[in-house]
Amino acid sequence: MTTASPTEARLSGGHLLVKQLEAQGVKRVYGVPGESYLDVLDGLHDSSIETIVCRHEGGAGFMALAEGRLTEVPGVAMVTRGPGAANAFIAIHTAYQDATAMVLFVGLIPMHDRDRESFQEFDLRAWFGSTAKRVMILDDAARAAEYVRDAFHIASSGRPGPVVIGLPEDVIQHLTDAPVLEPRAKQRALPHEDDLAALNELLAKSERPLVVAGGDGWTQEASDRLAEWATSQALPVALDWRAYDAISHDAPCYAGWLGYGRADTLIERYKQADLLVFIGCNRSDVLSEGYREGFDATTVVISADTDLIAHSGRLDLHIHANPVGFASKLDALTSRTGADTTAMDEAHADDLRYRTPRPDGGEGVDLGATIGAIRDLIPADTVMTYGAGNATIWGHRFLPHRHANTLVGPRNGAMGLSVPAAVAASLAFPDRLAFAICGDGDFFMNAQELAVATRYGAKPLVLVVDNGIYGTIVEHQRRQYPGRPSGTGMTNPDLGAWMRSFGGFGETITETSELAGAFECALAFDGPRLIHIVTDPATMSPSTENTTEVSA
Repeated sequence: MTTASPTEARLSGGHLLVKQLEAQGVKRVYGVPGESYLDVLDGLHDSSIETIVCRHEGGAGFMALAEGRLTEVPGVAMVTRGPGAANAFIAIHTAYQDATAMVLFVGLIPMHDRDRESFQEFDLRAWFGSTAKRVMILDDAARAAEYVRDAFHIASSGRPGPVVIGLPEDVIQHLTDAPVLEPRAKQRALPHEDDLAALNELLAKSERPLVVAGGDGWTQEASDRLAEWATSQALPVALDWRAYDAISHDAPCYAGWLGYGRADTLIERYKQADLLVFIGCNRSDVLSEGYREGFDATTVVISADTDLIAHSGRLDLHIHANPVGFASKLDALTSRTGADTTAMDEAHADDLRYRTPRPDGGEGVDLGATIGAIRDLIPADTVMTYGAGNATIWGHRFLPHRHANTLVGPRNGAMGLSVPAAVAASLAFPDRLAFAICGDGDFFMNAQELAVATRYGAKPLVLVVDNGIYGTIVEHQRRQYPGRPSGTGMTNPDLGAWMRSFGGFGETITETSELAGAFECALAFDGPRLIHIVTDPATMSPSTENTTEVSA
């Protein structure tokens, strides 16, 4: 067994676990403390790893998920047994459906107490077995480093996802001579030359090809290479739902994003395509309009997932590669060099029209004008985070991404991700703006994590769109049960004052004219920031129809 370095003395299982986390390159762990994993907390006392103490296990899990999505190391969360694990479950479900690498450590009851319905006892494998890539229980302190090493490899290999490790309270206190281990080599999933030749032929024969890119695991180099290659081959590139930072929106090949709130013109282009090439993503539920569209086209999927979980329908060619590996071999695909660029140019022009903000005409703060003002003020490398709900569509549609790994949003539609993800993004990239856009319902799911930002020096900027309702559900109600609102109203405090009570910047605005000045002040503030905008409940998602004016 290869070792990274010998242990200086006998270590407890909990301390060995921390040493292995250090060897894996972990910089932060997010958690809510519990008596079930005190020995791990003690090991973190002298560690190079920073322990981020969160206010809720759901927030801790979402912070770990954000770290896993934005960096090359799976995010790490730590929670206690029973109720703590239950609260963290939402992050595991999100990471599993979103295919995001993270590792959750759960303190457990002592082995001697099992199967007695002891305090906070539960079945870890039964709870998480259907929504995690692997569930492991450490019953031997000597295997602590092995479990951590394997968990990180499993989480980030193939189709990324969450791994859960249970830590019995007594086992992690046992002493061991076991060493810290060398991390497993990162997977290099490269396409086979025969598959590339087959794809080259399909591209040459296609009259209406469309590339669809998305998922996790992109680097800036891979993003740039894809955009350059697609442009050279006259290939329009659509991006997957809440994964549309795979290429720059300024690239000539960029055609917009599929999924909720997509442009009518783009879904028509998707439906008419005779060849669909999915890179890092699949023909999934949301992307395919509820498994209704795009099933007749010749289909190529480039994915490191051998099982192609979440891909539905036709499959003519599966190229086993991850985005980085595939992007490194794009020079072999030249069969469309010199092709007519009309379709690509039209797709990009349609997208420019679609993402040009315009006033919405509602009472209170005008969201169309608000987003237009914000777009001109945020830096190009801003990391944008979202939860779920109608309020997010305004940001999705009108705020461009120009760099890879600048978006964290729940592809499974979980509420409550926006605030903790922005806190984690600010900690991971302290020199960049972390900007959360959320509705009032989403905000209050994990608003308490702004206290974490204050404690650890994170400086997220949170925009809360307050219409006093659960807007997405109201929109459904208005279509299916008109005139009968039920179970969707809310009452909110002055969130600007609430933020100021944390020592941050807080401003509540009720008029559109107040927004630009408040945003500029927020950007200049050295600390966590929140802008609370009060909008008309009648204003829902922006129309999916294209606008008529093209932005520069």
